[in-house]
Amino acid sequence: MIKVLVSGAAGRMGREVVKAVVNDAATQLVGAVDKHEVGRDAGELAGLKSQGVLIAENLAEALRASGAEVAVDFSTPQTVRDNVQIMLNAKVSPVVGTTGLKQDDLDAIEEASRAAGVPVFIAPNFAIGAVLMMRFAVECSKLFESAEIIEYHHDQKLDAPSGTAFKTAQMMRAAREADFHRIGGDEESDGSSAPHSRGGQIGGATIHSVRLPGYLAHQEVIFGMAGQTLSIRHDTITRECYMPGVLLAIKAVRDLHGLTYGLENII
Repeated sequence: MIKVLVSGAAGRMGREVVKAVVNDAATQLVGAVDKHEVGRDAGELAGLKSQGVLIAENLAEALRASGAEVAVDFSTPQTVRDNVQIMLNAKVSPVVGTTGLKQDDLDAIEEASRAAGVPVFIAPNFAIGAVLMMRFAVECSKLFESAEIIEYHHDQKLDAPSGTAFKTAQMMRAAREADFHRIGGDEESDGSSAPHSRGGQIGGATIHSVRLPGYLAHQEVIFGMAGQTLSIRHDTITRECYMPGVLLAIKAVRDLHGLTYGLENII
């Protein structure tokens, strides 16, 4: 069994990861870390029976005490880089689902991973359907000249655009080997009465980030050309949908090298 520690175990995603790890025959929960609910049993907090794993506050100490082989991080964008470095120092393979990482962060993690000789897996989205959405969008990018991405998330999400939207736009731009044609140009120079209303852009693809109560995680990629549009949409109904991907990454990460970014690389 793979020994797993969950960082961010008291959060909504962390609790789902705890349940998934406990319920999978190939994984064993050996540690849990969070700044909230310290001292609580991680299993009970996730709605399970007691697992004898209490939530600790200090990640480095928890890694040493638990004997973890893999650490899953669903914490915050502000702490994830430090968390990954602590995991690498402990020779524990990180599986990261925390979003908000920029390219500089990914480059630094790649360098640290290779220096430590410990593989790292990061995915902006662990849902199988979201990975397929990105794959289909890549194919469409080769034929359409214009594209926009609308992503909808709950109002507590800290980063914008989402990691999924950022990754999708990067993949679309790489597939084209050229920027998309951005309709409308720079709204601030065109006399817009609402600056930035046209959204931000990556590689010419405009991205709109919606943050409202009632949403969980949703993304639509819209392509357009004369006389037609094509929409590809993925909707996350519950956080449970991420768990098959998380478990897949836990089981795969120790056989990888350096930084692997994106679930599409292991499915």
